[in-house]
Amino acid sequence: MKVVQFTIPVAGEYSVIVQEDIQPWFYEHLHRHNETQITWILEGEGTLIAGNYMQPFKSGDIYILGANQPHVFKSDPSYFDKRKKKEIHTISIFFNPRGFFKPILELPEMKTVSKFVETTSYGLQAHYLHQDILRAGIEEVRNKTSAQRLAAFIEALQLMSGLKKWKTLSTELIEHSISDSEGLRMNDIYQYTMNNYTDNITLKKISEIAHLTPQAFCRYFKKHTLKTYVNFLNEVRVSEACKKLMSRDYESVSSVAYQTGFSNAVTFNRVFKKVTGKSPRQYSKEYNQNVEG
Repeated sequence: MKVVQFTIPVAGEYSVIVQEDIQPWFYEHLHRHNETQITWILEGEGTLIAGNYMQPFKSGDIYILGANQPHVFKSDPSYFDKRKKKEIHTISIFFNPRGFFKPILELPEMKTVSKFVETTSYGLQAHYLHQDILRAGIEEVRNKTSAQRLAAFIEALQLMSGLKKWKTLSTELIEHSISDSEGLRMNDIYQYTMNNYTDNITLKKISEIAHLTPQAFCRYFKKHTLKTYVNFLNEVRVSEACKKLMSRDYESVSSVAYQTGFSNAVTFNRVFKKVTGKSPRQYSKEYNQNVEG
C-alpha cells in the first residue's frame, strides 16, 4: 500500500522547477509543500481547495498556491471513468521563497516582486483577462534552461506583480498551524465529503470518519477551517452546482438543486446566494456572458 504524505517533497535541485503533467487525473489528496506553486491548467476540470477556500476550476485557469498552503485539485468524477478516456494537462512552476530563491527576493531591485510573493501565501487566481499574457510568461520559463530559465522566471514574476485583479483565495494562513497527522485527517474528511455530498451526511457519520466524537469534531473542524462542517458541506454542493451551471448540463435550476444534495429549490437558492453572492440564474447568466464576450 502506498503511504500518503501530507507534506510532500518537490523533486529538483534548482531554484526554479518546472513540472509538466499529463495524467488521467490530478493528485487527489490534500497536501502541501515548501514551495510556492504556479499552475496553468491546460486541460482539466474539478474542485480546488486552497486553505479554507473552495471553488470549481476549469481549463485555462491559472493559480498561485502559497508555500505550505494545504491544497488539492480534485478532478471531476468523469476523470475516473476509464470509458471516457479523459486526461489532465498542467504546467507548474515551483520555487521556495525561503530556500534557494530567498537571496534573490532580498535584492533591492526585487522589492515589488517580494511584496507580491508575500501576498501569494493566501493563494491567488489570475483574472481571465490576464490569462493570455501569463500563459506566454509560463511557456517562456518552461522553454528555457539553467540561468536563462531563472532570468525568464524573474521576468514572469515582475509581470505578475504588476497585474491587478488577482483573486485572493483563502482568508487564513494555515501553513504550519496544521500538523501532518491533522492534515491527513482533514484529507479523509474532505475526500469523504466530496465523494458523498449528495447523501445526507450526518454529524455522527462524518465524526466517525475523523475518529472523533461529534462534539470534538465540531471544535476540530471549526479550528482548522474557520467554518462549520455544515457550511463546508454546503460549499461543496454549491461548487458542484456551479459546475453544472457553467456547463449548461441541467434541465432546470430545481434539478440542479436535487442533483447536488439539496432537499428543495428554496434552500438551494438561499444557500447558493449566500456562498456566491448571486442567485443560480444570475450566476449562470454572468458566466455565459463572460464566455461569449
